[in-house]
Amino acid sequence: MLKKTTLLVLSLVLFSSCVSKKIYTDLEDKYANLKKEHRQLSDENQNLSDAKTKLENDLDRLQKAYDDAVKDRDQLTTELAATKSNLDNLKASYKALEEQSSASIAANSKKNRELLAQLEAKEQALAAESDRLNKLQSELDSRSKRVAELENVIASKDAAMSQLKNAISKALTNFEGKGLTVEQRDGKVYVSMENKLLFNSGSWSVGSEGRKAVEQLGTVLADNPDIAILIEGHTDNVPYKGNAQLSGNWDLSTKRATAIVNILRENTSINPESLTAAGRGEYAPIASNETTEGKAKNRRIEVILSPKLDEISKLLNDI
Repeated sequence: MLKKTTLLVLSLVLFSSCVSKKIYTDLEDKYANLKKEHRQLSDENQNLSDAKTKLENDLDRLQKAYDDAVKDRDQLTTELAATKSNLDNLKASYKALEEQSSASIAANSKKNRELLAQLEAKEQALAAESDRLNKLQSELDSRSKRVAELENVIASKDAAMSQLKNAISKALTNFEGKGLTVEQRDGKVYVSMENKLLFNSGSWSVGSEGRKAVEQLGTVLADNPDIAILIEGHTDNVPYKGNAQLSGNWDLSTKRATAIVNILRENTSINPESLTAAGRGEYAPIASNETTEGKAKNRRIEVILSPKLDEISKLLNDI
């Protein structure tokens, strides 16, 4: 056994030394680009979620400021009414004192002037507060409108994804129970196809039954041009020991994802710019690799369908 292992290692070393460095570098670059695109999509989704949260927080603060302004205005209104009442009383007193003595009239005149000055100051403060209140109301209305538009767009995207999920489920009904599932979560549609439907062990060549399923999926996707399509390849944790052209599970998962992309590209109604292929190897399992059933579930292709977010980004930029 040790002798066979030594011979196998020597064979791999000799084979690796024969691979063109350019080919290796190109594969590294492609992997880096795919990883970068994945990070960008994740960052964009997180940025949009953070922007929505910030907008909702701003709206809450604006609503509180508006409520405080209304409270201040009401208090000023009450104070103004009390001041006017006092003024009326003073005017009555002034009239009575006018009949009694000029000295008393002079004293009350001074007090009246002070009260009139106070009244004018209160009226000015009330006018300024009313202006601030109107501006806050206008800003609140504008923010509320933007939030409503954003919520409508998000609801529309969710509804469109629900319709897409139903259309895919209907189109792939014949493959139920054959390792294919369709579900919607986090605003996206996930189509998962186990390798038993698509590939033979260690191969990235799609079988006739799997090709039929991918082609039917492509028919639905062709009718939804505003969808970003990410194809991810996944394996179990058993080290790859098949074709010497591959470096391991990650390489195999990438080739399998690319094979699905190539079938979808045969449908000329699908925009190639909407397609992305990625290999995840064994690093994103959905079941335990400790059991045969778990390993079978982990060996899969996931087609992740996301709505394009240009419209949402534009709304966020306009706010």
